[in-house]
Amino acid sequence: MATVHSCEFEVFGKVQGVYFRRHAEMKAKTLGLRGWCMNTADGTVKGYIEGPRTELNLMKEWLRTTGSPASNIARAEFSEDQEKRDYGFKNFHIRPDEPKEHDRRPPNKQDRFGKYESNP
Repeated sequence: MATVHSCEFEVFGKVQGVYFRRHAEMKAKTLGLRGWCMNTADGTVKGYIEGPRTELNLMKEWLRTTGSPASNIARAEFSEDQEKRDYGFKNFHIRPDEPKEHDRRPPNKQDRFGKYESNP
C-alpha cells in the first residue's frame, strides 16, 4: 500500500456562510482524499486531510486560493505533512460547527455543602 500523507488546515477570511465546507467536501472527494472540516467559533474553517501526496498538495492549493465561489480567502495555514501507513478515515465529511463561546455550557458548580449542581 502507498504511503498516506496528512495535514491539518485552517482557512481564514470570508469562509463561513458561503458553502465553503460543502465545496471543500466535494473537492476532497473528487481528489480521493479523506478527513473532515468544520466551522470554528472564530469564523474560520479548520480540518484534516489525508491521501496521496500529489492530491494532498492539490487540495492545499485549492484551500489557499480557490474555495467556494462566494468565499474570500485571506490566508490558509497548514501543519507539517505527516506520513502514515494507513488511512484514519473512510471518507471526507463535514463535522458539526464548533460551539460559540456564549453557547458553551459552564462546568458543574459546587454548592456550599460540597455537592455538585448539574446544568439543565
